[in-house]
Amino acid sequence: MEFSPFSLPYLAISLVTLLILTTPKLLTEAKTSPVAPGPTPAPLNLTAILEKGNQYTTFMRLLKVTQVGQQVQSQLNNSYDGLTIFAPTDNAFNNLKAGTLNGLDAQEQVSLILYHVLPRYYSFVTFETASNPVRTQASGSNGVYSVNVTSSTNQVNVSTGIDETPVQTVLYSDFPLAVYSVDKVLLPYDLFGPKPPAAAPEPADEAPKKPTKKSPTADSSPAEAVTSPSAASPNGRTVGWSFAVGLGLFGLFCMGSRL
Repeated sequence: MEFSPFSLPYLAISLVTLLILTTPKLLTEAKTSPVAPGPTPAPLNLTAILEKGNQYTTFMRLLKVTQVGQQVQSQLNNSYDGLTIFAPTDNAFNNLKAGTLNGLDAQEQVSLILYHVLPRYYSFVTFETASNPVRTQASGSNGVYSVNVTSSTNQVNVSTGIDETPVQTVLYSDFPLAVYSVDKVLLPYDLFGPKPPAAAPEPADEAPKKPTKKSPTADSSPAEAVTSPSAASPNGRTVGWSFAVGLGLFGLFCMGSRL
């Protein structure tokens, strides 16, 4: 049976032959052709997130002074667990007791800011399964500082043992970073809790007592304290000799009278 170049069977056979010849070439080109990269996501910038909120000036200043902001940026680029940050508003800092921040030394200010950073990403949903106490980035002589988180439907509360505040506004929530606004500064119990009473000072050493002087007769024996007059003084011996001489003269006088 002969096929005309314009007949359907001939066109079908020609198309199949073309596909067989060109398919391996197309597959090879598909494997070797580079894939156009997608858009690179912009790096996370905590300062930009807080500036957009327009009421976190004090918190941003403390992040810079304590260098916690730089630490957060570094962790965001190298953390597999992400970070969660509670950002107190300017009003939250203004409501602190006067002198609260100035009463902290440099290391305690670092601990205060790190206390607002959790070392993993928490969404509102994952807060519901959080196990208390929840660790923060702050630590001290007693170990890692922690907070307690309670969650209900669309409501999360954070408690420190000193104060408690609800989590109000979501400033940013996309792994690896979550930033939430809070109306109170979170005060660590280790820094602001009641201090144990100071230990009582040890009593001063008493001055050694001077030995009391004793009278000579107090240490002497009765035999030494009481002596006979004749043995104790020359006058006693004189009286004894005079008595003996008197007796001798009296005896001689008596003998002479007998003769």
